[in-house]
Amino acid sequence: MTDSKYFTTTKKGEIFELKAELNSDKKEKKKEAVKKVIASMTVGKDVSALFPDVVNCMQTDNLELKKLVYLYLMNYAKSQPDMAIMAVNTFVKDCEDPNPLIRALAVRTMGCIRVDKITEYLCEPLRKCLKDEDPYVRKTAAVCVAKLHDINAQLVEDQGFLDTLKDLISDSNPMVVANAVAALSEIAESHPSSNLLDLNPQSINKLLTALNECTEWGQIFILDCLANYTPKDDREAQSICERVTPRLSHANSAVVLSAVKVLMKFMEMLSKDLDYYGTLLKKLAPPLVTLLSAEPELQYVALRNINLIVQKRPEILKHEMKVFFVKYNDPIYVKLEKLDIMIRLASQANIAQVLAELKEYATEVDVDFVRKAVRAIGRCAIKVEQSAERCVSTLLDLIQTKVNYVVQEAIVVIKDIFRKYPNKYESVIATLCENLDSLDEPEARAAMIWIVGEYAERIDNADELLESFLEGFHDESTQVQLQLLTAIVKLFLKKPTETQELVQQVLSLATQDSDNPDLRDRGYIYWRLLSTDPVAAKEVVLAEKPLISEETDLIEPTLLDELICYIGTLASVYHKPPSAFVEGGRGVVHKSLPPRTASSESTESPEMAPAGAPPGEQLDVIPTQGDLLGDLLNLDLGPPVSGPPLATSSVQMGAVDLLGGGLDSLIGAPNFVAPPAATVPANLGAPMGSGLSDLFDLTSGVGTLSGSYVAPKAVWLPAMKAKGLEISGTFTRQVGSISMDLQLTNKALQVMTDFAIQFNRNSFGLAPAAPLQVHAPLSPNQTVEISLPLNTVGSVMKMEPLNNLQVAVKNNIDVFYFSTLYPLHILFVEDGKMDRQMFLATWKDIPNENEAQFQIRDCPLNAEAVSSRLQSSNIFTVAKRNVEGQDMLYQSLKLTNGIWVLAELRVQPGNPSFTLSLKCRAPEVSQHVYQAYETILKN
Repeated sequence: MTDSKYFTTTKKGEIFELKAELNSDKKEKKKEAVKKVIASMTVGKDVSALFPDVVNCMQTDNLELKKLVYLYLMNYAKSQPDMAIMAVNTFVKDCEDPNPLIRALAVRTMGCIRVDKITEYLCEPLRKCLKDEDPYVRKTAAVCVAKLHDINAQLVEDQGFLDTLKDLISDSNPMVVANAVAALSEIAESHPSSNLLDLNPQSINKLLTALNECTEWGQIFILDCLANYTPKDDREAQSICERVTPRLSHANSAVVLSAVKVLMKFMEMLSKDLDYYGTLLKKLAPPLVTLLSAEPELQYVALRNINLIVQKRPEILKHEMKVFFVKYNDPIYVKLEKLDIMIRLASQANIAQVLAELKEYATEVDVDFVRKAVRAIGRCAIKVEQSAERCVSTLLDLIQTKVNYVVQEAIVVIKDIFRKYPNKYESVIATLCENLDSLDEPEARAAMIWIVGEYAERIDNADELLESFLEGFHDESTQVQLQLLTAIVKLFLKKPTETQELVQQVLSLATQDSDNPDLRDRGYIYWRLLSTDPVAAKEVVLAEKPLISEETDLIEPTLLDELICYIGTLASVYHKPPSAFVEGGRGVVHKSLPPRTASSESTESPEMAPAGAPPGEQLDVIPTQGDLLGDLLNLDLGPPVSGPPLATSSVQMGAVDLLGGGLDSLIGAPNFVAPPAATVPANLGAPMGSGLSDLFDLTSGVGTLSGSYVAPKAVWLPAMKAKGLEISGTFTRQVGSISMDLQLTNKALQVMTDFAIQFNRNSFGLAPAAPLQVHAPLSPNQTVEISLPLNTVGSVMKMEPLNNLQVAVKNNIDVFYFSTLYPLHILFVEDGKMDRQMFLATWKDIPNENEAQFQIRDCPLNAEAVSSRLQSSNIFTVAKRNVEGQDMLYQSLKLTNGIWVLAELRVQPGNPSFTLSLKCRAPEVSQHVYQAYETILKN
């Protein structure tokens, strides 16, 4: 008879009857009663009242009854902790039972009873079981340590269980090894900083030996542990790969994917010239192909992982295109994933085959799949240039079918083909215009409007076509409205006489009748551009567009490397790192691939920033300054008008005419007279930063020009925020000229050219005195140093903080924004020494509330040294006197905008703390002048 009878009793006084049966003398009756209790518990009835009676049944030799009682215990121990302590003695006794199954059962149940009061009683039995002679008990005890660690980590560490667990990695039984590894990995995940799995070549060897004899889940634990190890060199990596490769032929797909993860990770360290590298690539393909013959759900997981593998190493599956062809009975999620991989593998060699297949898919009945197939044809055209012609004719054939959704998708992808191959396939525009009336999806309408606006000069009735869209302007989606606005402005700039009314109409619709802020703003920008400067409008709106890249949907390289480390886990299915979907910080460790050996530079890693990446991605570095956006929109990024142009060689080299004479042309300050050669002091010893002393290695100091303190270069724009361009820099002032010393490093995979720079309005009118000239294209991994001369005749706007400078740098890839703080002492001018009488009168004249006092601590200089050091940065000592053993220095300095700052500096001999009093008519400057004092005196 089946056990279903236990679930069917609904007698009155059930608990009372069960109690009586549990206390019966007959073993069979007891067993029946416990089964009824478990059945009631399973359907959700509260049988906790029977706790003492059930616990009494533990004293039995019957294994089945013991299992049932333990099951009950696990469920109710949490709600009845005081009663649960009654069971502890039985656990301790069972842990010494001659039957290993009972010993293991006891230790397993102990680990599942999550009650603090009981845990300390479990330590002794657990310690014995970890050293038990039976491997089954040892492997169960290993997992119990991880469970106990989750309840009370401190207890586990104090009792030394972690060390015992580490010893089990060297156990003779492979299953014990696997469970020890699993337990240590689990504990290490919740404590990322602890180095529990201290892997070394010896322990790795033991794990690899155990790998061959484990159960399949044991193998997965060991493989995952191996994936976290970084071999010391490529020979060790190859040796591990050779021993892991046999796992690729395992029947369990999880084992296969874990083995693939280890191999993909260690391949990073192998040189591509090795014969073994080629052999490994060949061995990786068949197991991945085999995974695709499993049931659809497994296929989907395999395909999501293959998608990552193909992006990292397309050569693995480049000859296996046919297995990704769609079968008629594949579920839609498998079809779409296969389609994606087909595009990634498409190349000149197999494109004919792929196109024939895609054309077939485009006539299927599944709408989503057909749309994706049509898009795929467009992606092939963009990816494989030789196939573009065939792709376009295939798309035209599909448009002729007049199937609405096929036509709409075809128009969307043809727009991208036009952007990739300008002036090549525009002959098809006429065919596209015929289908204008059938478009009802926003994306297709927007694509068609873009085509009409972009090629208005080739379409005779472009104005009529756009006017037809304008009739229902307010019913259109935002995407279409924005596109229509831009297209009509383009049309107006190309045919101004015929379309004046049309442009007026669209601008008033966008600005006056619309409540969408994006649309309104774009409308106003166009309106102002057209009304103030039509030539500039033409340059902005009709600017040449960058070609789009073939793979705009590639995963970003660093994220791809991280996901490769998570093959076979949820992260590889979501294509997101665990931190994106695991709540809380527990268990989330950022992983990365091991560093490549010198000879294994990856050639397939995709370009850092595809040209078609959305242009907005980097703009999160724009500082949030009040009027900044409006200002940066006004940046023309051409050469600045202020200041005479520079001699090209002097900018490139940062070279100053060391013998004087040629300085004012460089400085861009006509009123500054350079000293004649003989008067340049031999060794004023001021540091030159990255300027001349570095360039000509003027270590002797001969011919060095005096100058203020130069801070070391800092990174202003990190490469990750600027598509691979890293900018470091500092500011210098040398003999009256201010310069920004820049270091540009190309960390992308493409050459950078066409550099330009522009500053936003700032408190002191700082602006480039010459264009940013990078003479040779900046190759990948190349660094170039440039000294950009600055002047102070730019537009002025008070910034917060006062010394904030916002900069836009443009190159052939994009425009990047960053902000930096410049030290105020670069604005202290050389004629800042005030006459004594004048100093006294001005000090009295400035109101006392404008005086600010500061402490400069830890500065062990005497008054003479202080005075000389400050003078090199244009802070001049007007007078000096000694009052009651204190040296009083009266000093003056003048900023480039004519503001004078007066200072009294008290220096007590032997005391490293100075008192600085500052008086100025613009008191907001005082804090920054004090910072300049600190910087100069302490460096």
